[in-house]
Amino acid sequence: MELPISHTLTTHTHDGVVYYAFPSLEALPFIRHGFSTRLGGVSEGIYASMNLGYNRGDRAECVTENYRRIAAAMDVRAEDMVLAAQTHTANIRTVTAADRGRGITRERGYTDVDGLLTADPNVVLCTHYADCVPLFFVDPVRRVIGMAHAGWRGTVAEIGARMIEKMTAEFRSDPADVLVGIAPSIGPCCFEVDEPVWAAFAKHPLFDSDCYTDDGNGKYHINLWEFNRRVLIAAGVSPSHITVTDLCTVCHPEVLWSHRATHGERGSAAGFLSLR
Repeated sequence: MELPISHTLTTHTHDGVVYYAFPSLEALPFIRHGFSTRLGGVSEGIYASMNLGYNRGDRAECVTENYRRIAAAMDVRAEDMVLAAQTHTANIRTVTAADRGRGITRERGYTDVDGLLTADPNVVLCTHYADCVPLFFVDPVRRVIGMAHAGWRGTVAEIGARMIEKMTAEFRSDPADVLVGIAPSIGPCCFEVDEPVWAAFAKHPLFDSDCYTDDGNGKYHINLWEFNRRVLIAAGVSPSHITVTDLCTVCHPEVLWSHRATHGERGSAAGFLSLR
């Protein structure tokens, strides 16, 4: 299969597992990270093949094997992963080495968590996606990392800024030091919404005509990538420290999981981030 070409991300293949990464984060030897594709797993049918969602109806043993494979590809361990419990909030949970395995080898023990943060090495943060916006955060000075799931509700609620605030409050991060990656998700080409969703964005002071197009008949296309970028800059992140994807999940459903493209008949992708 021919992979879509990205000008902002790098592509990696290991034993058939394909994932994307950010060059800015790859330049840091103490970071391991990646964003999964549909390729290289063992799931079948509508979940074929790299499904990382235990809650999609796939066989649990297949999902567990998929985690093992993607972990090996990124040189981390599935046993060290901590999974979010996403419900489209802006809630962020700080985790430690004591949380390793939550969501994979043991019960998570928490709910309503769309962002994870840690300063402990060998804790692999994991958040899930199928069109929503993945946000990767790395403070290379304080050696603090975070992952956030920004659906449209989380985007409006500024989960990106909430992550920066928590990094600053708990670990004394300087927002100007933080590197951020915005990974593959639904692009401005395909995120069509109706009036109520547009109105939720329109109330925000950072939202203007450069963040959407008016299609008429009460329909709009919103640029989640640009709006999240603005939220991050307003939170103190340097524009030069933000890498924005150029891959839309809806445009490439053969490689990337998309809820819209499959009408909900799908598996889940995941973002992974770890300190060595």
